[in-house]
Amino acid sequence: MTELLQELKDLDVAGKDIKTLYTEISALCMKYIAPKKREGRRAYYLSIEYLMGRMFHNNLLELGVLEEAEKILSAKGVNVAGFEEIEDAALGNGGLGRLAACFLDSAAGCAYPLDGYGIRYKYGLFKQKFVNGEQVESADDWLTWGDPWSVKREKEKRVVHFADMDVTAVPYDMPIVGKSVNTLRLFDAEGSEQAKKICDYLYPADDTEEGKLLRIRQEYFLSAAAIGELVEKYAQKHGRNFNKFSEYHSIQLNDTHAVMSVAEFIRLLTKEYGITFSRALEFAKHTFNYTNHTILPEALECWNYALMEKILPDIAAVFKTIQVYATREWKAKGCTQEEIAAMSVLHGNCLSMANAAVYVGEKVNGVAAIHSELVKRNLFPVAYKYYPDKFQNVTNGITQRRWLMLCNRELSALLDKKLTPAWREDMARLETLDTGDTAEFIAVKEIKKKQLADYVLRHDGVKLLDGAIVYAQVKRLHEYKRQLMTAFAILRIYYDLKEGKLPDFRPSVFLFGAKAASGYFRAKGIIKYLNEIARLVNNDEQTNKLLQVVFVQNYNVSYAEKIVAGTDVSLQVSTAGFEASGTGNMKFMLNGAVTCGTMDGANIEIVEHAGKENNYIFGASVEEIERLKDTYDPNAILDSTPELKRVADTLVDGTFSDGGKGYFKELYDSLTVGAHWHKPDHYFIFRDLPEYVDALIKVNRDYGDTAFAKKQMENTAHAAFFSSDRAIADYARKIWHIEKA
Repeated sequence: MTELLQELKDLDVAGKDIKTLYTEISALCMKYIAPKKREGRRAYYLSIEYLMGRMFHNNLLELGVLEEAEKILSAKGVNVAGFEEIEDAALGNGGLGRLAACFLDSAAGCAYPLDGYGIRYKYGLFKQKFVNGEQVESADDWLTWGDPWSVKREKEKRVVHFADMDVTAVPYDMPIVGKSVNTLRLFDAEGSEQAKKICDYLYPADDTEEGKLLRIRQEYFLSAAAIGELVEKYAQKHGRNFNKFSEYHSIQLNDTHAVMSVAEFIRLLTKEYGITFSRALEFAKHTFNYTNHTILPEALECWNYALMEKILPDIAAVFKTIQVYATREWKAKGCTQEEIAAMSVLHGNCLSMANAAVYVGEKVNGVAAIHSELVKRNLFPVAYKYYPDKFQNVTNGITQRRWLMLCNRELSALLDKKLTPAWREDMARLETLDTGDTAEFIAVKEIKKKQLADYVLRHDGVKLLDGAIVYAQVKRLHEYKRQLMTAFAILRIYYDLKEGKLPDFRPSVFLFGAKAASGYFRAKGIIKYLNEIARLVNNDEQTNKLLQVVFVQNYNVSYAEKIVAGTDVSLQVSTAGFEASGTGNMKFMLNGAVTCGTMDGANIEIVEHAGKENNYIFGASVEEIERLKDTYDPNAILDSTPELKRVADTLVDGTFSDGGKGYFKELYDSLTVGAHWHKPDHYFIFRDLPEYVDALIKVNRDYGDTAFAKKQMENTAHAAFFSSDRAIADYARKIWHIEKA
């Protein structure tokens, strides 16, 4: 640390722009970062996504020099705020990729031997801007600032074979800094122009055969590059005897995208090392584990067998043979034909990646207590019946390093003062926080709200209402997350304000951030609708000193760092049973926001830890949603509730225009008519909306006194359980069986 700081003091900054300084300072830091691989068992995290965010500030923090480095640079006349413009490494879409990043951070922070494998996409998740309130996407060239935190390993490249071409996988190593230094290895694709397409974009559209083939290529490219390397390195040390492979390797499949690695492992062992299929399958069963992140059927990948066979005949054949062995095993257990069909890897012409992962995986885990129960009860009930010991729960977590120490230095300093800095290493100390004295906490929250307002003004040109309650709903745009329900709730409040029904209403800002998948028509319609509501509400002189709606553009990790620290109320309103866990809810909790939400995902555990009295819970439970599925009639609710019908009708009565795109009529029909694949109001918006509005009004009435600030502090005080340090320790103990260095 001393040597690094001295080099920073000696650094010549004259005439250099921020981009040049970023490159030079990062290079200095890299001199002091050296991954060291100790002997013994390691875990490996295979994920199609890594939403890393900026590495610059995080690595300076991990190296213990962040604040001192900023002082040194400021003294030299460098505007350190300029480093805020560094591009995010947005190689992910949402919670799945951000969780992967938090896990890598915590593993290094706690000195667990965990390395990551992924794809080095040329373009990250698209950049978003709004034109007339509609989302417009452009390529996210995240490498415009360079990539000084990665090292290309040209000598370790390997060839990945497809039936119609070969692709060279070139690894780039990104050090993950903590008490130990682990590695995230991202593979780039080199070769023909078709080969390079594999690494162009995350999640290419798969509504055509060409798109589906590209998705299959991506998933196999990652699987073959990672597994080929691990198998080859093992064989170099241990020869052709793979009996001890699982003693040294625990491989975690982050959702279904890397399940082809199971087939690749078996293919390599049988084709290259002469091991029988049955033995290779047994080795796989003791090596791989699978995390399920959702019960939504569209996320449980099923690939057309003929399509896979077209470019990966050997891999398709391995999956078919796994089905033969599995069927034999299931018959021996006395499974019925219906039960075998439910667990089948190959069912008709469909290859179920989830079923393959469940069958082969030594452990299968959900990511929150309620989600893990739904995985067992609803998603894989037959597998749970015959393999109950496979199934585990590991509730997700977030790294306090980025999501408190880095993004909220003021609150971190207050905790240092109240608890001593020991809490940074031992999060359990938060439990001893005295929440009776709220004055300093309130002062910190006001500072963070001012910083957030400045950031929004700088990036989106919108001035937030002074002194307002900040409600935030920032996450991936999906119908089940019910941003549309929040839109309706805002309209209810708006109309009530105009009609004088809400006296003493405190100024409130509803802040949204989300990207809609480029082909997701309804999600894009919701963005347009929210922006139309913002235009109406924010320009109405009768209400715009009391109510403001802001949808920030290009929401990403760096924007999230500002929002979670400056928010009073976290809106977590998914339909009960649909959100596997959520991690945004944890970030807000840690930074002292109350949760206004449903009993879904990790909200349930947040309430258990922080107390229902310190949050605002509403809506149908999972059990009620189950009971309602066959009898629910949203049209009857609308017909009997004029205030709900009034807001729903704004989609089609001319209150708002979607520019002739058909967004709003399609949204209205989805709620009142349904579609070929779902009933009307599939996500039970109108069941929960009245309770949601009541909860928001209650927040508004409670806000502003010490009792509300105490609720916020109680959330921070009980957030230790939601550290990814705890989650990683759970994985290490229950699934990976690895030890700290």
